[in-house]
Amino acid sequence: MSFLDTLKKAFGIKNDRAVYLQGFKKSKSVFGDQLKSLKDNFNGIDDEFLEQLTIVLLESDIGIDTADLIAERLKKMSEDYPKVTFDWAMGFLLQIMKELYEETPDAPPVFNENGPTVILLEGVNGSGKTTTAAKLAAMYTKEGKSVAFTAADTFRAGAIEQLAQWGERLNIPCIKGRENGDPSAAIVDGCRYAKEHNIDILICDTAGRLQNKQSLMQELGKMNRVSRKEIEGAPHNTWLVLDATTGQNGLAQAQIFNESTDLTGIILTKMDGTAKGGIVLAIKHKLHLPVRYIGLGEQPEDLRPFDLDSYLYSISEGLDDA
Repeated sequence: MSFLDTLKKAFGIKNDRAVYLQGFKKSKSVFGDQLKSLKDNFNGIDDEFLEQLTIVLLESDIGIDTADLIAERLKKMSEDYPKVTFDWAMGFLLQIMKELYEETPDAPPVFNENGPTVILLEGVNGSGKTTTAAKLAAMYTKEGKSVAFTAADTFRAGAIEQLAQWGERLNIPCIKGRENGDPSAAIVDGCRYAKEHNIDILICDTAGRLQNKQSLMQELGKMNRVSRKEIEGAPHNTWLVLDATTGQNGLAQAQIFNESTDLTGIILTKMDGTAKGGIVLAIKHKLHLPVRYIGLGEQPEDLRPFDLDSYLYSISEGLDDA
């Protein structure tokens, strides 16, 4: 059985197949469909094919370093076979992409067994942090967990009320910071509320940070410290919310945030609005950070836990029929 067959079989038993296929529709048009177009002139894994493949990888925003590494490994893998057909070449390609992602094992999200679990959401303005906070809350509530919000985005006008409105819709308490006040003070208030009311999950929505503003990055460090003083081990998860449509610019943001705070994962929003699905692989290869969740639509249920097999199949759907 080829890797393409194995991947299709694994995808076939997933419950959220339709959400993944729809969410990666644009990415598939750049990656999977363009790969299929290489079949007509395929004469083996030679330099000409590898050059065309690299172009496809770059257009899907995998990034030059990662694309070159994939092409290099594909060439080396093909050397063990006297002849490689197009479908086997595609199977090798996706197998290499899977292995590349899995080279750094993903540590699971941390859940505090002795009190509230604190999740800190970071990211620049417009990345979708507040909406993501609401979607995460809806997901955890559905799992039977009690959730509270901390509105620590004290700088953006209307941010506190936006999260408070989500809290009203979802029946989730929202501990508000003061507009233009100290966001770390809001974190302290949120942690104390969570302890006093036996909250399972405290989701902290922080202000959008411009990654070139060192003082704001230092403030994120302060938020980490004050939460840890209130709840042991907090923040248990620090997730960077990235707008997938920004592509390599998003990767640059992630690099800066990762240097400034102890990131434990990435949430990629707006995946359904971009053809740059390769950014998933670029992030893992360059930063060794797991992609925790991906936004594949506007509805709360469209925020899905990232699944590598579903991702690879969705961006390459149809290659098994090439």
